[in-house]
Amino acid sequence: MSAILPPSDRLWWKQPIDKVEWAWIAIAFVWGMVMFVMMIYWHVYGKQNLSNEAYKTTPEMFAAKAEKFIAENTIRKETGLNGEEIPVVKVPAGGAGYLIARLWNWYPILELEAGKEYKIHLSS
Repeated sequence: MSAILPPSDRLWWKQPIDKVEWAWIAIAFVWGMVMFVMMIYWHVYGKQNLSNEAYKTTPEMFAAKAEKFIAENTIRKETGLNGEEIPVVKVPAGGAGYLIARLWNWYPILELEAGKEYKIHLSS
C-alpha cells in the first residue's frame, strides 16, 4: 500500500498493520505518556510563574486604578508612532504597576530596573 496512491482494496482498514507502523504508534504512545508525566512534574517542581492570585474587578475599576498609578508615577512622555503622547511610568521597586492592554498597544510604558521584583497588574 502506498501513501500517495489511493488504496486498491476498498476495505483498507482491514489490512494488517506493518511492523514499522506499530513501532511509530508505540513511540508516539510512549512519548505521550512521558509528556503527561512531565506536565505533572513541571507543575509541582517547575519554576514557572503560576497564576496564584486573581482579583475581581471591572474594566472601569481597573482603568481608574491604572490612571491613578499613571498620574502618581509618570516621569516623562514619549511620542508614539501616531503622534500621541504615551506616559513613561517608573514602577517603585517592590511595588505594583498597572498595564492596560489595548487593541494594538500597551499603555503606559513601564520603566523597570534590572534585578528588582515587581507586581504587574495586566488587563486583558
